[in-house]
Amino acid sequence: MISGKFAITLHILTLLTKFPDEYLSSEFIAGSMNLHPVLVRKEIANLKKNNIVESKEGKNGGTKLLKSASNISLDTIFKMTFDTVTLGFSKNTPNPNCPVGKKINENLEDLYENINEKISLQLSGITLENFSNQF
Repeated sequence: MISGKFAITLHILTLLTKFPDEYLSSEFIAGSMNLHPVLVRKEIANLKKNNIVESKEGKNGGTKLLKSASNISLDTIFKMTFDTVTLGFSKNTPNPNCPVGKKINENLEDLYENINEKISLQLSGITLENFSNQF
């Protein structure tokens, strides 16, 4: 199912792009989003794991981009936050004797695969720098 992780991650990275020479605190970032800093730190941990940002602790600590925003596609960011997009399946197992029930999940899987291909194609053509320049 779709969550706000992509939007949160993109917000974090856009802020970091706007302040490329500064280490931004999770409190500052969280204030921009009206989120709790713990939720921001969770997404920053994922960005660190994927070598997109670096962090340092202490009074002047925080997080900054490790890579150039021009070298990070929105597709890369999307794939760090989701394996795939799915709009869900029925909680109950459909009736295999029904002409719809026996094929519905297979057809939904094909639909979701197609959606993911289109999302990836669309996002791969947009860099973090392109996106950030809108602000």
